Amino acid sequence: MVFSSIEFIFYFLPIVLLIYYIVPKRAKNVVLLIASLAFYAWGAPDFFPIFILSMICNFFITKKMHKTVETKPRKLWLAFSLILNIGLLAYFKYMNFFMDNLNALLELAHHSTLQFMRVALPIGISFFTFQSISYTVDVYRKVSEPLQRWYDYMLYISLFPQLIAGPIIRYNTIANQLVNRTIPMEGRVEGFRRFTLGLAKKVLIANTLAVFADEVFAMDYHTMSSGTAWIGILAYTFQIYFDFSGYSDMAIGIGRMLGFRFSENFNVPYISQSISEFWRRWHITLGSFMKEYLYIPLGGNRVSKGRTFFNLWLVFLISGLWHGAAWTFVLWGVFHGTFLILDRLFMLNILKKIGRFPSILLTFLVVVLGWVLFRADTIGGAIDFYQALFAFRPGATVNITNQGYLFFALAILFSFIPALKIGDKWMGLFYNDASTKGATIVLFIISILLFFLSVGALAVTDFNPFIYFRF
Repeated sequence: MVFSSIEFIFYFLPIVLLIYYIVPKRAKNVVLLIASLAFYAWGAPDFFPIFILSMICNFFITKKMHKTVETKPRKLWLAFSLILNIGLLAYFKYMNFFMDNLNALLELAHHSTLQFMRVALPIGISFFTFQSISYTVDVYRKVSEPLQRWYDYMLYISLFPQLIAGPIIRYNTIANQLVNRTIPMEGRVEGFRRFTLGLAKKVLIANTLAVFADEVFAMDYHTMSSGTAWIGILAYTFQIYFDFSGYSDMAIGIGRMLGFRFSENFNVPYISQSISEFWRRWHITLGSFMKEYLYIPLGGNRVSKGRTFFNLWLVFLISGLWHGAAWTFVLWGVFHGTFLILDRLFMLNILKKIGRFPSILLTFLVVVLGWVLFRADTIGGAIDFYQALFAFRPGATVNITNQGYLFFALAILFSFIPALKIGDKWMGLFYNDASTKGATIVLFIISILLFFLSVGALAVTDFNPFIYFRF
């Protein structure tokens, strides 16, 4: 069950909100926990018992670690927790990848391959694993006190607005909200507005562009025209942004309706003037997690220049692998890690000299080319697609409807208009709390309109993909 579905919008969410608002404060976490576990069980019933068991084990391991005074035993408890969480992630997400590559090596060596049962990927495992790690590490570092009640901890891990696709909520940013929060009426209104904005981005723009992206990437790369290849990768570039940022907006909006303030996850990334800036604007909570729990422990930029570059490269290699168990994702991470290193070596100076808007266009081009690796099924397929992009040849084309042109234009507008001062101010109205009563009323009316347009679009089609659902 995804947020952009009729079942969630008209059944699950209204029922949960109704019960949540009428029960006393002491029962709200219990209601949310039951709803969150039901939400996960709906999507991954086979994995549900392991999900519950892993949360219970991690809660008591961390509790034991917190009570332990001696340094060495505390480190052992920390290691135990990390092995548990990373081990589950490695098994369910990477076992097939490991076995496929092992069998490929065996074939090269002319040995018989190994037979194995393929492992199903549980939804959201990458996200809730990182939150489990955040909880244990923050308690170990004594940044935050551990939660006293097991069901509060389970709520932190399984809270349904951010369970399957983030934002990744670091424990120290939400610890107080888990046990003490208010739910003002203005927060509910703002949450609804943010939810509908995300719903519209997902349903009206991302889903529309996904049709063209899927059609192009299903074609023969050797016979398609270069223009078609560019249409396909640009459609995917805007699809993945409006898909994922729209889902994040919906999660943040639901959180506001429940009294939580989740961290922002996107900040108009396509107006970035460098790859370094892009990663401060794209999937912000992942970048924050990687920096806090991997880059800094590796030494960050406090070490030699060469070691700093290696740390950056390694972090993004791991980030690429986190996104998916395939060599294309690994190369995508290496691709961005390399450009971050180039930024520090000389690119930032060049970009400053050529001016703001040329820098935005150049950075955008680099990002678009990186998405080829993210979207292609194989490295060979990615190479063929790159050849199609730069062959500048005629060939097979894709038919774009008037609706397609319209939403392409809207995607470009909403992606780049914040680069202008007036555009930034206009976009801020939707993302920041309205300052006046009149603005609140106007935005609420716009939200109602977007809601009905989105629901209408959902009602007439079954095509409702979600890119990050598989991560």
